[in-house]
Amino acid sequence: MFDSLSSRLEGIVKRLRGKGRLTESDVDEMLQEIRTALLEADVNVGVVRNVLARIREQAIGARLSEALDPSQQVIKIVNAELTAMLGGETLKISYASRPPTVVLIAGLQGSGKTTNSAKLARWFKSQGRQPLLVGADLQRPAAVEQLRTLGRQIDVPVFSEPGDPVTTARRGLEEARRLGRDVLIVDTAGRLSIDAELMEQVRQISLAVQPDYTFLVIDAMTGQDAVGVAEAFHATLAIDGVIMSKMDGEARGGAALSVKEVIGRPIAFASTGEKLSEFEQFHPDRMAGRILGMGDMLTLIEQAEQAFEKDQAEAAATKLMEGEFTLDDFLEQMQALKKMGPLGNLMGMMPGMPKELKGAEIGDDQLKPIEAIIRSMTPLERRKPELINGSRRTRIATGSGTTVGDVNRLVKQFGEMQKMMKRMGAMSGMGRGGKKGKGAKKGKGGAGRGLPGMPPGMPGGFPGMPGAGPDGGMPGLPGGFPKFN
Repeated sequence: MFDSLSSRLEGIVKRLRGKGRLTESDVDEMLQEIRTALLEADVNVGVVRNVLARIREQAIGARLSEALDPSQQVIKIVNAELTAMLGGETLKISYASRPPTVVLIAGLQGSGKTTNSAKLARWFKSQGRQPLLVGADLQRPAAVEQLRTLGRQIDVPVFSEPGDPVTTARRGLEEARRLGRDVLIVDTAGRLSIDAELMEQVRQISLAVQPDYTFLVIDAMTGQDAVGVAEAFHATLAIDGVIMSKMDGEARGGAALSVKEVIGRPIAFASTGEKLSEFEQFHPDRMAGRILGMGDMLTLIEQAEQAFEKDQAEAAATKLMEGEFTLDDFLEQMQALKKMGPLGNLMGMMPGMPKELKGAEIGDDQLKPIEAIIRSMTPLERRKPELINGSRRTRIATGSGTTVGDVNRLVKQFGEMQKMMKRMGAMSGMGRGGKKGKGAKKGKGGAGRGLPGMPPGMPGGFPGMPGAGPDGGMPGLPGGFPKFN
């Protein structure tokens, strides 16, 4: 998502580099290109007109900073506008003084209401809350059963009963109070299109449960049609925020960039994949940074902190810096890395990453051969890969379904990583005595050219990332995964 818009905007900025000052002619040319980029991204025409007027006012009407070159000035202005278009600030959830906090989920059929209701319940659980799901979509066959199935997967109870959706929602609120649940999420029915019956039903449910938050689920693939949907629901329900679903798809981004301008409500959450864990609070400033190619380090760090246990990460960091990091440890770290989501998405969060790698399909197909090679080794070979001679390499390749060349590359690159980390450990003062140098502290960036601020243990970041490996493999671990054909 946003790939085309991102490429367009990066191209505009690139063409302005090297100019001494930003003339009115430059601004006009830039605005025309931005207009084309936004329209190609399927942004609402009225929204585009308003945005261009604000950018022009800032670029010409105000005295621009003399400390910034034209490309930096454009980035600053466009970044601020993109952030505003996407919602401005992250929506902060406040909880009711008298539980439960009630959340009403609305939207058209097929937008992903039921799945996102479960994803939201999982998110509330991660915040230390005890949610209850209510299945008030009694019109769609199997909708309640789908919600029950999802509820079992995340260990959240689901309340529903046949009959009237309004009564079911009201009884669900009573059940939440009886059970002592502090968050109630009501999944409502949808239609293929907006009609009077749908609007009246969801309005009656809202009156019955008096929600603290009403979230509208919008399919990111709907483009400009999302504007009309948002306006209709907002006129009936007073929407508090939007849950944008299918943001991992091929959508151009028009829905996400139009909704806030039209109804004045932000995107609250984003569904970034099919898994229940692929759901996160939406940060407009971070997304604007991604679109402009500036990365999103904060989200990357947060995901890493969730994926890596602190004690495990500290132990791995120490072993790596002392040169005692084994292939067993490497396999364990790779499993934790996969918990952070598709690696192609992680690339998009890294500043300066080539656009070819952002959102690239880097998944199990690339990781499985590495895992297979390591698992085909004996425990001794994993601890001491230098013992792996020709006959052992042949056996490992046969057992893993790869080639001897693949095994050679992995062993060679792992050995190079061990040497590099040992040298870095000596330079940072983290030697056999176990003392850490400044680089090993959280937030400072540790060994390797990894991510600053990562929790200790891919230590201070992923070894060797960014940068493709010497054999043309995937950037990342270590210095690039071996390339498998």
